Amino acid sequence: MEWTVWAGLAAGLLIAVVTAPVGVSGAVFLLPVHLSVFGVPSPAITPTNLLFNVVAGPGALWRYRRDGALRGDLARRLVAGTLPGVVIGAAIRVFALPGPGVFRLLIAALLLPLGLWLGVRTFTPARHRPIAAEPSLTTLTVLAVAVGVVGGIYGIGGGSLLGPVLAARGLPMTRVAPAALAATFATSIVGAAAYAVLSQVTSGDVAPDWGLGLSCGLGGLIGGYLGARLQPRLPETALRFLLATLATGIGTLYALQSAVLVVP
Repeated sequence: MEWTVWAGLAAGLLIAVVTAPVGVSGAVFLLPVHLSVFGVPSPAITPTNLLFNVVAGPGALWRYRRDGALRGDLARRLVAGTLPGVVIGAAIRVFALPGPGVFRLLIAALLLPLGLWLGVRTFTPARHRPIAAEPSLTTLTVLAVAVGVVGGIYGIGGGSLLGPVLAARGLPMTRVAPAALAATFATSIVGAAAYAVLSQVTSGDVAPDWGLGLSCGLGGLIGGYLGARLQPRLPETALRFLLATLATGIGTLYALQSAVLVVP
């Protein structure tokens, strides 16, 4: 429907403008919109989100690359770990977690602590924050694989989870954001392909909603570029607080919905 195309375009654009400066593609916040507003069935909602990441990712990445923010090997290390993880996560999502009730609970379990953590970190005095420390290759690989699995289940590519973890180590957002988005983009391509293959060997709504994913992705392509361009001009504290508020609010909403579903 036409309204769905325009609404998806607007949602993708607005979310990506806000999230791209901190290394989040926006899919983590777009997923509840797909579920509650557009009524995308489960598990098709996950590959639809991955499709959004594939289409939207180049906007912010092109801008970061142009600004020289993608230098270094952090992005390559993250991609090497998240790629195999996202394939495993896709298989788990299709064969073990197909139900919408379980999916709502998973949303709450991921977003609620993430939002609370971001809120606490936002207002932690600078003197109490950890000194920047480069994670070891082993630590980074294990973390990336685990996040890739969760990202494959959740449809967020993994970067939106890696970003906060790396920021907790004290790494600057100017370095974390481009690397996290690069990992999200690469793993989303592999994840979307994995779901395409799984849709051929299993029944149910496994294939993505192509129209909605593409329209949201086009909005995210524009919004991601604008967000990456605005990053040097926007206060990081305000962005982190907004992300914390969104994550906590959405996580709380789905936790309440899950509780209602299990009450006899």
